[in-house]
Amino acid sequence: MPAQGGGAPRPAPARRMPRPRLTGLGGGLFACTAMVLVAGICALLFGSSLFVYGLLFPPVAAATALWVRPADLITAPIGVPIAFAAGVWPISGGSGGFGGQLMGLVSALSLHAGWLYAGTLVAALIALVRKAVLIGRRRLPRRAA
Repeated sequence: MPAQGGGAPRPAPARRMPRPRLTGLGGGLFACTAMVLVAGICALLFGSSLFVYGLLFPPVAAATALWVRPADLITAPIGVPIAFAAGVWPISGGSGGFGGQLMGLVSALSLHAGWLYAGTLVAALIALVRKAVLIGRRRLPRRAA
């Protein structure tokens, strides 16, 4: 079939994955749900390994920061540490009632703070870069005019 207008035929557009846009609350709920699921997987497959749990936290933090909508970028670095704490609670290893569970949670958070900081830093950097790109795109038409 010859191309109309003298130009070369255009290739078919590539199918893209949909880009989910979560609100701030949706991003926090996504991160909490994902980390609770990760905790369940760690409990079933790895014997409640907090190392594996921490290792899987930065990718969840990155996904949260990538999928939150531009208006709610500030919520990504705030919501992911809450999700870390929500997910680590079932596998923290506390015993003996509420006080024991609380001490297990505090111990797990303090001993694995490196993973918590790493995931939060990943989310903050992604949010910062996304915000800088958005600001740059807004200023680009002004420079051309």
